[in-house]
Amino acid sequence: MNNLWAFLVKYNHWLLFVVLEVVSFVLLFQFNSYHGSVWFTSANVVTGKLNEANASVESFLSMGKMNEQLTLRNVYLERQVQQLSEMLTREKDDSALLQSTQVQLLDQYRLIPAKVVSNSVNKRDNLITIDKGSVDGIHPDMGVVSGTGVVGVVYLVSPHYSVIIPVLNVHSNISVMIAERGYFGVLRWEGGNSKMAFVDDIPRHARFNGGDDIVTSGYSALFPPGVHVGKIHRTYNSPDGMSYRLSINLATDFGNLRDVCVINDAKLQERVNLMRSAQDSIHTVTRN
Repeated sequence: MNNLWAFLVKYNHWLLFVVLEVVSFVLLFQFNSYHGSVWFTSANVVTGKLNEANASVESFLSMGKMNEQLTLRNVYLERQVQQLSEMLTREKDDSALLQSTQVQLLDQYRLIPAKVVSNSVNKRDNLITIDKGSVDGIHPDMGVVSGTGVVGVVYLVSPHYSVIIPVLNVHSNISVMIAERGYFGVLRWEGGNSKMAFVDDIPRHARFNGGDDIVTSGYSALFPPGVHVGKIHRTYNSPDGMSYRLSINLATDFGNLRDVCVINDAKLQERVNLMRSAQDSIHTVTRN
């Protein structure tokens, strides 16, 4: 307290000067319109600059939040664009698939378009999963084709998905024949090259040429006759020398398979059920 009093006593003339200056300025600007307007204008300019600086600081501080919101919005918009693109691609692919020459050969059958959701070509027991199931009318033992040829046979079905045993599976056996010549055999795959398979049991008296088309025979009750499988590449003798073995170039590109159609035909299904009943009856009689 003593120090404060000493300070005021020491600098009292300066403090008096400051007080008198403030009073004079107040009287000057309050009772003189010109000086008052200059003061008001200058004060507004200073206040405006201070507000502008304050707004800039607040904008800078809120920039991080704005960037976060913009990022979330961009992610949302990109997802919408992706979904629309997928829908457009799906519509175009399904339309192109249904309009393909190979599928048009099956126009008397009910075809169920589907998308491949998983696929493999480098195993011996390759499987394909599609995005259609029992709620879409798919059942086991239905044939599956692409826009260029045979794909395989439906093996397992859930409500919304189905698993297919493709041609590229060592357990696949599909009855085929040489187009326009009528000689038939069995299509098999032994692993390795995903673009090539073999047709066994072609009779020795058969006449054909390299490049001839191989199509489904219609004898297996899984595929109607005439569905394209591939073209003859080379001819070999069977191990027992009683028939020919053909290597064929497959028509379906399994490494780039995206869209397929499942053949839903009541008559084919009836034939499958009849054959199963006959086999069960034979086994029962044999056991007895």
